[in-house]
Amino acid sequence: MQNISRTIPKMPPLASHPPAVASPSLSRLSRGEGWGEGQVSAIIPTLNAADTLPGLVEQLQASAIVKEIIVVDGGSFDDSVCIAKAAGASVIETMRGRGLQLAGGAAAALGEWLLFLHADCRLEPDFETAVRTFLAAQVAGLQAGYFDFALDDTAAAARRLERIVAWRCRVLALPYGDQGLLIARSLYRAVGGFAPVPLMEDVDLVCRLGRGRLARIGARCISSSRRYRREGYWRRPLRNLFCLSLYFAGVSPYRIARLYG
Repeated sequence: MQNISRTIPKMPPLASHPPAVASPSLSRLSRGEGWGEGQVSAIIPTLNAADTLPGLVEQLQASAIVKEIIVVDGGSFDDSVCIAKAAGASVIETMRGRGLQLAGGAAAALGEWLLFLHADCRLEPDFETAVRTFLAAQVAGLQAGYFDFALDDTAAAARRLERIVAWRCRVLALPYGDQGLLIARSLYRAVGGFAPVPLMEDVDLVCRLGRGRLARIGARCISSSRRYRREGYWRRPLRNLFCLSLYFAGVSPYRIARLYG
């Protein structure tokens, strides 16, 4: 994979109701075709992620289904960019903001499938089997897939939180960005992609997708528990719930981001 360093300017906000984009590959993808080797572009937004990024990039580099790895950096002052380039990932440098970074990575991606992942996660070792099964499904191109949430902590509180997240996904159809998202490029474009907002970009996109266009992949995405251990297994989820409530009440993601810190 060739190292690429680019700068993408700030993108304008997306329209509230973006028009559906017809793609000649959508019918082929919906029949489960086009899921072979090297079809997936992995997109990872970073901000001072030098401690966690190497393991994820190494895992993706070893995957036969990954066509390219795009690291979108939002102004790190650690070694995130150097690590990504040294590992063979393409690097895009843009303004800080996860929605903006994800949208920039998607715009530069070459694969027919887009896999969005946070830098502090790992996929479980046999994730490729589950992803291949998902991509081969008859409706694959019409649905976005998400991984099951897991934490790298043996504490009982971690297992409790995993059960809560599983309930949220099953009942409310609200997987978050730390569970990853695998989506056909054509479907991503049809629903308008990630909005260039600093927070709630994941909730915004899955709400536009809707329950009928979301599906479990059937493998785990294992996130770092560092923030939960530091902030508390009750305090952090409650703060996230508070931010989610504000979002659904109509509060701007920019204002929520200032409250979120």
